[in-house]
Formats: sequence, C-alpha cells, structure tokens
Amino acid sequence: MFGLARISCVRWLACLLVACSAPQPPAASPAQPHAVPSNAKPEVREGDRKHVVDSHVHLAFYPVADKLAQHGVDAVVDLASPEWALGKKYPLLVIQSGPMLTRPRGYPLDSWGADGYGIGCGKSACVKQAIDRLVKQGARVIKIALDDKGLDPKLAQVAVSYAHSLNLKVAVHALTDASARVAADIHADVLAHTPVEPLSGDTVAAWKREAQTGLPAVLSTLAAFGGSDDAIGNLQRLRAAGVTVLYGTDLGNVRVDGPSQEEIALLKRAGLDDQAIETAMTTAPWDFWGFSGLVAVPAGKTTDSR
Repeated sequence: MFGLARISCVRWLACLLVACSAPQPPAASPAQPHAVPSNAKPEVREGDRKHVVDSHVHLAFYPVADKLAQHGVDAVVDLASPEWALGKKYPLLVIQSGPMLTRPRGYPLDSWGADGYGIGCGKSACVKQAIDRLVKQGARVIKIALDDKGLDPKLAQVAVSYAHSLNLKVAVHALTDASARVAADIHADVLAHTPVEPLSGDTVAAWKREAQTGLPAVLSTLAAFGGSDDAIGNLQRLRAAGVTVLYGTDLGNVRVDGPSQEEIALLKRAGLDDQAIETAMTTAPWDFWGFSGLVAVPAGKTTDSR
C-alpha cells in the first residue's frame, strides 16, 4: 500500500513472535537506539499484508518516522507533540493529538515536555478553546494528562464530553489506580499506558462497565515502564474485563525504531498468544483508530497526517 518492499506482516510477525520466545538480549539504553534488521524484507503481494500500527509514539520528540516506515511500521498514533507538528507530512500514516491537556505548569510541562508538549488549563473555557484549536490544526484524537500533576478531573470530564461532541476519541495518561478510575468514570476511550500501580477491583469493574457499553482500549507500553509484574497483571485484568489491548511502545521514551521484540515478549507474559498479539499490532488498532479512512500515497511521496 505504501510502495515499500516489506515482508508479509503475518510471516514477519511470526518471526518476531518466535524470536520473543527465546531469551532476549538486554534492552538498548535510550541513548543507544537499535533498529530492526532491514536485510530480511522479501517483497510480497500487497494483498498478503496487514498493517502494523504503533498506537503510542512521539515523533517530534524522537523523529524516526522514516526508519519506522523502513522497518515495517505502517501507521502510528502520536500522543503528544507541540502544535507546530500538527499536520506535518510523514512517510507513513499518522494520527495526532497535538499537546496533551494538563494543569498550568503540570505534567509534562514540568519535565520532558516543557517545549510545548502540553497545554495548561485551569478553566473550562481554556479546555474547549484548546480542543477547538487542535482540531483546526489537524488533531484527530485528544490526550489528557491525569495523575497528580495532570488536568483537574472536573476539567477532564469537560474535555471528554466536548471531544466526544466532536466525534473525537480521548486518550488519558493515567498510571495510578486513582487516575485509571477517574478515566473510566469520565468515559475516556483509551488508557494511553497500562497503569503501573496495582488496580483495585473497583477500578477494573469500572472499566468492565465501560467495555459493556463501548469499546475502550488500553495501549500496552509495558517495556517503557520496565515491564513490572504489577503492570503485566493490570493488563491481564483489563483484558479479561473486555478492554481491547492495542500494541504501543511509547516511542521516544523507548528508542526502538521498529516493532519492539521486548514489548511483544511482555505481551506474551501478559497472556496474549501469537494471534492476539498480531491482532493487537494490526487489525485491532487499524480499525479502532480509523486508519482505513486516511489516504495512502505511492512510494517517494508523503501522507498528510490529517
């Protein structure tokens, strides 16, 4: 579809899945990104391919879109970038959120995202104006930061309701049990990470109710936070509750410019079999995010993220 001579996704993922069953070498440090080998990519019929999607990346923070496309990733969801990056052209399909909504001087403005990766809001009007501006610039999903330094929960409810009125999904950064519960209560569509704090039974039950009335998803990002037993257990419980698991790496926090063998291995530890992992990397995110509605272009050209 994108004119690149790449291996059939089914065969190629099978290779990764087999590799992840064997002992893995130590993960590369963030300062030393490593690439998926590019010398094993026989050309196949386009009809044989499924589309690999990474549902959590930061291309402005770690600008490796070309390498992702070369190494077999067809589409990504960029969940936090400065506003200047909205509408930027890439050699693969990109859905963008633009800056995440947070409190004034909150996360990530107080740390890695100080250069425009968040919009600090203290009033409802600011939230709605920010969403309107982001949509006008090309955002197709809205991201909210919760946890201690994130958007006030009452304003997060405003953001979700307003985004839904515009037919936009909302992804929420919620690493703690309390924030994951808030995200369910305000009817967020996506947990942008698997929470790392053990989830209470009440929180899992809240997400089960969401799954009975909608199609919520959780983005794995297990490797980005060390693949702890608590996070793996949370993913297992959310999946059992009916929440859709989508493969996401948090690219930028991790530095693997292609499909992550470490993430796949951790998904296996969380109980996903090969077919479930393939689905979480391909058809499930492709349909969930609506990539089929975006226009692909021939090799040598670029795609508009809108």
